[in-house]
Amino acid sequence: MKEMQDYEFWFITGSQFLYGPETLKSVEKDAKEIVDQLNASKKLPYPIKFKLVATTAENITKVMKEVNYNDKVAGVITWMHTFSPAKNWIRGTKLLQKPLLHLATQKLNYIPYDTIDFDYMNLNQSAHGDREYGFINARLRKNNKIISGYWGDEDIQTQIAKWMDVAVGYNESFDIKVVTFAGKMRNVAVTDGDKIEAQIKLGWTVDYWGVADLVKEVNAVSESDIDAKYAELQKEYDFVPGDNGDEKFEKNTKYQIREYFAIKKFMDDRGYTAFTTNFEDLEGLEKLPGLAVQMLNAEGYGFAGEGDWKTAALDRLMKIISHNKETGFMEDYTLDLRKGHEAILGSHMLEVDPTIASTKPRVEVHPLDIGRKDDPARLVFTGSEGDAIDVTMADFGDEFKLISYDVEGNKPEKETPHLPIAKQLWTPKMGWKKGAEAWITAGGGHHTVLSFAVDSEQITDLSKMFGLTYVNIQ
Repeated sequence: MKEMQDYEFWFITGSQFLYGPETLKSVEKDAKEIVDQLNASKKLPYPIKFKLVATTAENITKVMKEVNYNDKVAGVITWMHTFSPAKNWIRGTKLLQKPLLHLATQKLNYIPYDTIDFDYMNLNQSAHGDREYGFINARLRKNNKIISGYWGDEDIQTQIAKWMDVAVGYNESFDIKVVTFAGKMRNVAVTDGDKIEAQIKLGWTVDYWGVADLVKEVNAVSESDIDAKYAELQKEYDFVPGDNGDEKFEKNTKYQIREYFAIKKFMDDRGYTAFTTNFEDLEGLEKLPGLAVQMLNAEGYGFAGEGDWKTAALDRLMKIISHNKETGFMEDYTLDLRKGHEAILGSHMLEVDPTIASTKPRVEVHPLDIGRKDDPARLVFTGSEGDAIDVTMADFGDEFKLISYDVEGNKPEKETPHLPIAKQLWTPKMGWKKGAEAWITAGGGHHTVLSFAVDSEQITDLSKMFGLTYVNIQ
């Protein structure tokens, strides 16, 4: 996975001076114990750092300002141990510019009937403290995440972990830079969009570069680097020359490796984390990047074909959230409409992400009718089975809209000897007909990001963080 900085989350506990200094000491002690045990659970992808017991508007405002300006902090987790007057939170919460999780929990998961007294009641007021605090977030229209339940339960820790991944994705979104080599495919509507608004709303920077700029990097790649990578790939994948002679197979595969190094260096030198190609403009390149793209996918770079920068950026964002597990660019290709077998066969010309592979990928070289270039090498494999989500980003001029549905991933029923590309079968869980009609009605495009590692709860959280319209087809 392409490296990101180390992140942490700050834990802030709400209370007040009304109950005396001993109660505040207990509040801090309990909060630190919860943080320590959450970190020790090994369920969370990022560490939590106890920050303070918040008792005044002044210290709440101060800590929220610190959150905003500390690049290491991805978000805030708050817990109302006692009753924390919510007016104290207004200024700080309004200033907060990073994701906020309200953890509605309690130190103990039971009522100690035999020993409960007023001291216990004064200390453990989450039941109504959460509602006081929750009201002000609702009043401020904060769109924060709320997780209710016992902090020590595995399902609650899993929810926290999933939210953390989305919060890191939100922060990283403002560093997503997409390079579009040759711009977008001509006359296509769904892949177009407002790049300025995308940068304002989502933090995405999208730049055009000509193919000639990439060709310079392609021509500069060393033969020794190509040979070393070729030997490395021989250990990682099955090489299948097929009808090609050994010389042609090696030559065409090594050219893809050349493109891989060139695109990678071009992006790394300029800070790009996602890219697009366009088969309508390959001037100076011998082949459309295929295996080259797939190798970069495996390392965590975002991608989409035909200049679709929105999907490339979304791909990168979902790879961050999923830790680059079973997530990649996809396209609705062809349909099975037999009763009881309804399904979508997803693929692309060459560039299907190997993170979704269920079989060991094979390197193969075959003709490609589109692009009018020499035969490109590509990875051929079968996709995965299981629960997944299919997501697209649409630009309606006045808003960006996330559209998704839950799907059941399946493997194709048979091999496709005359279609030598990677393939993934899926069926919308609400049924193909209902799903397709709702998708088309909402304006969903044919380019998507398919993930077996991200779910609709996380996409809901993501859309709230950005203030996006989210159409979750069910």
